[in-house]
Amino acid sequence: MLKSRSHVAVTAEDYRILAQRRLPRFLFDYVDGGAGNEESMADNEADFLRVRLRQRVMRDVSGVDTSTELCGRRVAMPLALAPLGLAGMMARRGEVQAARAATGAGVPFTVSTVGICPLEEVNAAVPDACWFQLYMLRDRGLVETLLARAAANGCDTLLFTVDLAVAGMRHRDTQNGMLGGAPLAKAMQLLLRPRWLFDVGIMGKPHHFGNLLEAVADPNDFDSFKRFVDDQFDPTVTWKDIEWLRGLWPGKLVIKGVMSAEDAQAAADAGADGVVVSNHGGRQLDGVASCVSKLPEVVAAVGDRLEVLMDGGVRCGTDVVKAVALGADGVLMGRPWAWALAGRGERGLAQYLSVVQHEIAVTMALMGVNRIDELNTDLLESD
Repeated sequence: MLKSRSHVAVTAEDYRILAQRRLPRFLFDYVDGGAGNEESMADNEADFLRVRLRQRVMRDVSGVDTSTELCGRRVAMPLALAPLGLAGMMARRGEVQAARAATGAGVPFTVSTVGICPLEEVNAAVPDACWFQLYMLRDRGLVETLLARAAANGCDTLLFTVDLAVAGMRHRDTQNGMLGGAPLAKAMQLLLRPRWLFDVGIMGKPHHFGNLLEAVADPNDFDSFKRFVDDQFDPTVTWKDIEWLRGLWPGKLVIKGVMSAEDAQAAADAGADGVVVSNHGGRQLDGVASCVSKLPEVVAAVGDRLEVLMDGGVRCGTDVVKAVALGADGVLMGRPWAWALAGRGERGLAQYLSVVQHEIAVTMALMGVNRIDELNTDLLESD
């Protein structure tokens, strides 16, 4: 049963409810679900609640400024939109709409290797090139081709995902037929969402993995795409491959999926410019610690060598402030932007990002600080 909410969407949960109403179930659960029993996914959110802020009063906070720098780019707040596979199925040409909303909010958007809209289409819609996300594929020639395309399209930051040697056990996807099979069940889910079926399912075509068109024999066969992607996950990848990658990529290299001091140090040694403390939104290894709980360990290990970002469980501006106070340079946000996009399109995502920035500003003011670089652990309650 969906919770009863006002028609005015404000919070991430408001947009989650809208997304649940508008998306076919297999697509909603693809975004909403996690691996296994979804314990790590739940901990990502719950552990943010355990971080407590210090309220400071009687300070001049008339000049609150939420802007900062991420990966060499000035941004309106310490936040970027995380890469999301199949985002083009959340709304018509979803990656394009999301990139425009991010640009309007003054934050980076990350194009996923397995997005629907190709990098060229997304970058053509915005004035500044997006970030690009990539996996280490078995076909190293394809990796080189994708890197060359990203560089040719002006991308200056590469988020390289390293926690997908094999795909996690995502039970909701199996139950709903997202991973193949159950055609009648999926057809019924589509018929129950006629607005989505027309706007996205029909008018939003093509539904290819736009960045992989040349690599798949039949670009009109979605199952062929999926088999190709599954076959390309490479369990043999080591830090030596990251050193090889570093030699090819001229821009910022950020390793996404680091959850320990040792791996963060290895990323630095391999030539990375940054890391993302990430458990893939709880979608890979269930039972692993939350991202916010591992953030201080990574910051202590490499915060003086690398830019440190984090994702997982970020739902509001207060979460962003908590992450920065714990030492992060910024955060990536995943599910909430997908919910907002699915619920109300580009306009909804723009409104949600505006709320997040306002939450950051209000939280900073009530903590007695004016600038992002004033946030530190002294502004957190100790255990």
